[in-house]
Amino acid sequence: MAYEPNAKDVMLLRNKTGLPMMNCKAALVEAQGNVDTAEELLRKQLKGKMDTKTDRAAGEGRIAVAITREAASIVEIRAETDFTAKNEKFVAACQKCAEAIIQDRAGDVPASDRVKALVDEVRISTGENASYARGHKLIQDSGSGMFGSYVHHDGKTGVLVQAEGDVTEETLRKVCMHITAAVPRPMGITAQDIPANLVEKERKFRIDQAMESGKPKDIAEKMVEGAMRKFFEEVALLEQPFIMDPTKKVKDILGPKVRVVAFLRWAVGEPTT
Repeated sequence: MAYEPNAKDVMLLRNKTGLPMMNCKAALVEAQGNVDTAEELLRKQLKGKMDTKTDRAAGEGRIAVAITREAASIVEIRAETDFTAKNEKFVAACQKCAEAIIQDRAGDVPASDRVKALVDEVRISTGENASYARGHKLIQDSGSGMFGSYVHHDGKTGVLVQAEGDVTEETLRKVCMHITAAVPRPMGITAQDIPANLVEKERKFRIDQAMESGKPKDIAEKMVEGAMRKFFEEVALLEQPFIMDPTKKVKDILGPKVRVVAFLRWAVGEPTT
């Protein structure tokens, strides 16, 4: 029997690539349901020139952020409809959830009794199956630490940045806005922070492209080095052209005495694993 992709995998691949559903479905059929293999097939078919925007994530809901002097938190609460996600009571409940988990431990935070109660209130008042999707808390130990945040006007994308050094809240907010809008989406603070599996995946893709053009492997690998340098400039936050002034990089906006410790960019409905 021929493999028939399920709707969840088709939507996941569409969210990752920005390509039409029919293209994603065909790639999944060829890959026998393996989403990663299907993504590679699409990249090879289009020579890597695909829409990498990440604002196509499925689902409704809202991102909320809370900040104190010592800590910051970010949460994603999901709802069934956009109508509920824009409801004032839902927006307020999301903010209360962010404020609740800032009292919890650092790192990924599971739903506490307080958060569960807040989400239950949304369920009761709206009749929708609202849910706590995820939450994370950052803490700072140094006296020079600072947090910045930005939640897009529709509430569907939010960014939290932690930095150390002489930096203003407004500058960090602008960096957060950059992270929200940047394409490609930043994958790490510096080139060294890019996950090794993503680096290896990109390197292999570039080598395969070079070898397909008939070049010997050793020559292909040399050609790839230049392409990889460009890749790091495109996906390392500090190396990206600043979206409000492309003549400068993000690191130029922050200055040499500021160190970005961490950043989180969340969009409603995106895969969380």
